Amino acid sequence: MPQTNEHRSPPAVALTIAGSDSGGGAGIQADLKTFHAFGVFGTSAITAITAQNTVRVSAVHPVPVDVVRAQIDAVVEDLKPAATKTGMLATAALVSAVARALSDHRLVRYVLDPVMVATSGDRLLDRDAEAALVRELVPLALLITPNLHEARILTGREIANADDMRWAARELVRMGARAALVKGGHLSDGEAVDVLWDGSVERTWSRPRLAARNTHGTGCTLSAAIAANLALGLPLTDATDRAIEFVARAIATAPDLGEGHGPVNHFAPTDPT
Repeated sequence: MPQTNEHRSPPAVALTIAGSDSGGGAGIQADLKTFHAFGVFGTSAITAITAQNTVRVSAVHPVPVDVVRAQIDAVVEDLKPAATKTGMLATAALVSAVARALSDHRLVRYVLDPVMVATSGDRLLDRDAEAALVRELVPLALLITPNLHEARILTGREIANADDMRWAARELVRMGARAALVKGGHLSDGEAVDVLWDGSVERTWSRPRLAARNTHGTGCTLSAAIAANLALGLPLTDATDRAIEFVARAIATAPDLGEGHGPVNHFAPTDPT
């Protein structure tokens, strides 16, 4: 007699709105792998097609705005994502279209990963889109997750140490985000520090920086892991803690792929073993 799933609870659903990475280490591919690792059903709206590997981004083709909006509408109307994240948005027009979609569908568990430059150094967001991102997406975000370079662009101030990171997190909340996680993996003092500010409580994670070459997709993976755990119903701080620990394990066990900055290990365990 065939088995049915009529009594099985459906999985939590998460939506990623981001660019496609042909190398598989970042973007939509990393997000979907991360959702799956946490047992969350992943859906997607592709904003741009890139030709990239661990060394460089050789081509970027933004998807037409109406097609991006149609993807978001199709997912939300049927599959009802419990959390959403954005990554690479490429152009000001796409930033505006995504902001309208988030507002129209009331996607409030929204993690904004302000992807601006790839690990290889190639630009992934037009300069004229930066102001649109601050104006239209930051106020919609439950959480924004910039690295030091992105935090500098967003706030207009150099971010060089942990005190600067604390200031930047507060500034991003003042700009409209409900919470900000400033990532300090590129600090020069040997520590990897992440600072979360939610408007009332600060949480800091600190560990020795891993001497790792294979860090492609860490930002995408972290924001996707936070979104996955929000979709599972965890509070923001707990979701962030679980995501940071997962990414640390993914870096520590990264496969040695490619000639440049290789991908992290999306097969890493989601919890300590």
